[in-house]
Amino acid sequence: MGASMNSVQFYKNTNGNRIAFCHANHRQHDETIVFLPGYMSDLQGGKATALLEWADELSYGCLLVDYSGCGQSDGDFADGSLTKWRDEVLELIEARGLNKIVLVGSSMGGWLMLMVGLALGPRLAGMVGIASAPDFTDWGRSETDKARLKAGETVFDDNPYGPDPTPMHSKFWKDGQANRLLEGEIAIDCPVRLIHSQKDADVPYEISLTLAKQLRSGDVQVTLVKNSDHRLSRASDIKLLLSQVANLLD
Repeated sequence: MGASMNSVQFYKNTNGNRIAFCHANHRQHDETIVFLPGYMSDLQGGKATALLEWADELSYGCLLVDYSGCGQSDGDFADGSLTKWRDEVLELIEARGLNKIVLVGSSMGGWLMLMVGLALGPRLAGMVGIASAPDFTDWGRSETDKARLKAGETVFDDNPYGPDPTPMHSKFWKDGQANRLLEGEIAIDCPVRLIHSQKDADVPYEISLTLAKQLRSGDVQVTLVKNSDHRLSRASDIKLLLSQVANLLD
């Protein structure tokens, strides 16, 4: 199957949601790359499509997914949570018969990458984090915000990437707080590559340094980019991403 966006398919999961995905289903290599987009992002983002096209050209398997309530998948974003989306990703991996997984996670997808990776166990072959944002429900919120979210309110943030403010719903926040990972050892042993911009205005690059320290794996490398932004979507950033994925696949 090619990498064009007209190849979007749908999988009806056990929750009854139709989950949108793209799958370059090559079997020449053991590994399949699974891309996990960020908060309110989807499988049609620039990094996702570049990764799918690159993998397709090299005959590597690659799976892109829209979480429920995001992109072309069914559901309401307000019902989403890290736990729910983790389970959706794992169910889709099972349904597609994938065994050796390289996870690539962007921003919130970098947190989800850790949760999915912990569940995959020995099937996890590697991880690449792009501006990974584990625990952002904690360090990314003021005490005032946390009190409002704890009380069941929705908090809205300015959105530098679009006209509408970005919501954080109470359900998502509470689930995030229950899934914090940076406070102790993260029991993942595969090779890990982390990319982060030093001018990231949304997720401090120190988060990737902390993540590197907490991962149990001895094969962790952090690459700092001096002048990009949080999205790391310039041509040079995407070239760096592809080189890091290739490094793991080699």
